[in-house]
Amino acid sequence: MVAEPQTRPRAPGRPATIKVAPGECHLAGAGEVLVTTLGSCIAACVRDPTLGVGGMNHFLLPDAGGLTASDAGTRYGAYAMEHLINAVLKLGGRRQRLEVKVFGGGQMTVHMAHVGAGNVAFVRAYLAREGLTVAGADLGGHWPRIVRFEPATGRARIKRLPAMVGELDRAEQALLRRNSIRRDAGEVELF
Repeated sequence: MVAEPQTRPRAPGRPATIKVAPGECHLAGAGEVLVTTLGSCIAACVRDPTLGVGGMNHFLLPDAGGLTASDAGTRYGAYAMEHLINAVLKLGGRRQRLEVKVFGGGQMTVHMAHVGAGNVAFVRAYLAREGLTVAGADLGGHWPRIVRFEPATGRARIKRLPAMVGELDRAEQALLRRNSIRRDAGEVELF
């Protein structure tokens, strides 16, 4: 699912904030900021700096384990990356100008170390295979993070949240359990 840029009422001088939940992909217009909270998940921020258009995705795992794109949606990296890149291109972006920033892939617990590391390995390999240059990244580590991205300017800010590790780990484990039981579940809001 890609949400097109929308005009939203906001306080004077303050940008509109759009929260990007796990499995979502959003585009933002001028004066809008995309925000997400990550643990082992990955968020990619893609924009065309000449046009000032872009968006953010938030995916849970690298691949859908044999599901089709329509069944998997943007919860999985392979589909989420293609979906976001194609959405930016549909707005007039040019592939050779794309600027990519990636975040997340933290190791939230020793028991789930493979999830974050797998996501990081996937996104690095994907970007290299597609010939896309990474303009910025904050990957791995042992902490969750909040990411704020302004597609119009390309500015990305990260806030690390070491105090949330246990809470985020429990939420991610529950999400992964639900995902493995019912892959077609609706959208999930972790925070």
